[in-house]
Amino acid sequence: MNYDLLIKNGTVILESEAIVTDVAVKDGKIAAIGSDLSDASEVVDARGLIVSPGMIDPHVHISEPGRTEWEGYVTGTKAAAKGGVTSFIEMPLNQLPATVDRESLQIKFDVAKGKMTTDVAVFGGLTPRNLDDISDLDEDGVTAYKCFMATCGDRSKPEDFENVDDYSLYEGMRRIAKTGKILAIHAENAAITDRLGQIAAETGPRTLKAYVESRPVFTEVEPIRRAILFAKETGCRIHICHVACPEGVEEVTKARAEGVDVTCETCTHNFYFVTDELDAIGNVAKCSPPIRDKKNQDGLWEKLFKEEISFAVSDHSPCTPDLKEGDAFSAWGGVAGLQNNVDVMFDEAVQKRGMSLEQFGRIISSNAADRYNLNAKGRISIGKDADFVFIKPDAPYVLKAEDLEYKNKLSPYIGREIGAQVVKTILRGQTIYDQKTGVTETPKGQFILN
Repeated sequence: MNYDLLIKNGTVILESEAIVTDVAVKDGKIAAIGSDLSDASEVVDARGLIVSPGMIDPHVHISEPGRTEWEGYVTGTKAAAKGGVTSFIEMPLNQLPATVDRESLQIKFDVAKGKMTTDVAVFGGLTPRNLDDISDLDEDGVTAYKCFMATCGDRSKPEDFENVDDYSLYEGMRRIAKTGKILAIHAENAAITDRLGQIAAETGPRTLKAYVESRPVFTEVEPIRRAILFAKETGCRIHICHVACPEGVEEVTKARAEGVDVTCETCTHNFYFVTDELDAIGNVAKCSPPIRDKKNQDGLWEKLFKEEISFAVSDHSPCTPDLKEGDAFSAWGGVAGLQNNVDVMFDEAVQKRGMSLEQFGRIISSNAADRYNLNAKGRISIGKDADFVFIKPDAPYVLKAEDLEYKNKLSPYIGREIGAQVVKTILRGQTIYDQKTGVTETPKGQFILN
């Protein structure tokens, strides 16, 4: 067979092992894996590199339309490509209008045309006002649904996202269960965190450490328990987003053992930063749930290695520089991290802590593909989409603002030495990023509809 692309001599992460072998691509799909492959239109020598499945980041905010000055499809998907992310699932906020019905979903599809460097799947929202739109969103191809138990959105903007109350969470779960799709949940107790935050802001100090203290661990654990109870009642499959404490993961693990269809994720920044360094970094490191202390971080690493945490995500939630000004309580909460998921996690998990390459492949790709039914993605396996990221190990570099493809060059990783590099990203057999030539100027991405 005359292949379109042949990747030779790389250490390839397969499902059960990582071996030096060759991978052949035909018509955007993986056609063969072996050591005796030849006859290809393009040959790429990956000697000395790790050839991993392209990352699937299942938690990304693109703010177009409505807040395109925060992040748009052009800059967001370019950053993904440069970071080794070949597909991501886009949250139903922070764009205006939020993606909560058939009309707003179509607006998203229309504004993204011709702009995407990577593939993108879509979350539909669950809010108190769109219960009757759940089935329409399902029919139109959303991969899953997302809700907030924490306060969110700008109530002066009626088209913005809105957090659920207990009834809309219960009724929304009941309706989503009929679709068979997953409800992803931001689990923080809104009433308690809002009031504790108000008291802390009034009494001071208005620091990031004080902000973290105003969102204690139990304010994550309680809504996780509540969500699990509702899932038991409704039969809804659920996923807990960005768990920042091991106690929250334990609730998920216990429920899964009891037969509840529930998983969870943690953000790369929770594995990397700790509370005591946040004020030195500044508001670019503010997020919720917050980045907790070293003890919490160590607990999350333990849970990740046990695979009680299904995947690491960016929760890429950028904004304009002015929104990061002010004190820790008034500044926008969100970390821009999409471009540095793969290199940071490879360095921290594989190189510094000894995670196997096979587990790394599951954490950044195949687990997310399985959970969200992205059936063509997630593995270096015959018949799957030819999505790859080439990683150069033991190759430290210091991240600079000008390295970032984001609309706004803000990130808590700026100035940090990262011990590995993404050198090439391939989407469906086509190079979308090369370290020597940069990100392609020809958008090759498409929406993934379920």
